[in-house]
Amino acid sequence: MAQYGQLGDLGLELLRRVGRQVARTQGFPPPDGHAAWTDEAVDELLFEMISRKGEKFLLNCFLKTVDDTSLEKMFFTSIRNFLIDQAKGTERGKLRRRIARRLREADRFRSVASTSPRWALASHPPGAAWHGELEELIRAAWEVRGVWITAWNTSGPTPRQTVHALMGVLTGVLEAAGGAVREEDLAKVLEARFDLLTPAQFTALYADDGALIDSVTDREQGDAPVAAETMAGEIWDEMSPQERSLLSLLEDDPAEVSVLLGVGRNQTSAIMDALREKLVRALTTNGGDPREVAAALLRRSGDPP
Repeated sequence: MAQYGQLGDLGLELLRRVGRQVARTQGFPPPDGHAAWTDEAVDELLFEMISRKGEKFLLNCFLKTVDDTSLEKMFFTSIRNFLIDQAKGTERGKLRRRIARRLREADRFRSVASTSPRWALASHPPGAAWHGELEELIRAAWEVRGVWITAWNTSGPTPRQTVHALMGVLTGVLEAAGGAVREEDLAKVLEARFDLLTPAQFTALYADDGALIDSVTDREQGDAPVAAETMAGEIWDEMSPQERSLLSLLEDDPAEVSVLLGVGRNQTSAIMDALREKLVRALTTNGGDPREVAAALLRRSGDPP
């Protein structure tokens, strides 16, 4: 921020103070690489905003205002609008708009006016708001049984079963909260419950001697067992926790699986068929021996091949 010192230390301090206020009260997620809205995260946000708007942005703000109060209001509006534009472009922003649209369409939910959008059940008394820990809501989400997401599209109409799962969890979470919950927190809960928006992680594998196993090198050398384990690891990392838990149930009796999942036979068949299709695609496109990779994958699930 030092490069804007010509505008005066007082003006910069006001900008940073307003930036901290907006960032920490409006329900927006911190920048990538930051777990919370620290002073450093706010400075990074302000630097990016000024960089995008141009160096004349701050000067224009000073010229358009008559005192510190009006300047503070302009800073507040500018920073908040910038955060809104950023949120709209993020996957979580898309998720928030998706669930907000569905909540508006259902009579059992009510929108609550606030600096950060909140939602409550229509049965909740007006003014009731939740102020607990996010982990409490995530636990409540996992207590909603018998709902699964077998298809997740980032654009276009949401599949009917996916809508059913999302709305079921949102209802359970809001019932447990007993009051209005921020839209941002509801999105975080759904991410955690269904493993949404999480990029696939690659876990490096190591041989007994500590040497890093490189899947490409191993395939070229024809080291089939090691290559199969490596490719199985790549497939495993791309699977959601729910899919991993279902892997060992693929060959079980459908009726028993239906009881374990707590859903009907038709929904159980849809869930397991979707998992089989995903595995077939993965096993036939990774270049390895499908049988060896499948065996390695089953070993990871704890089910002997």
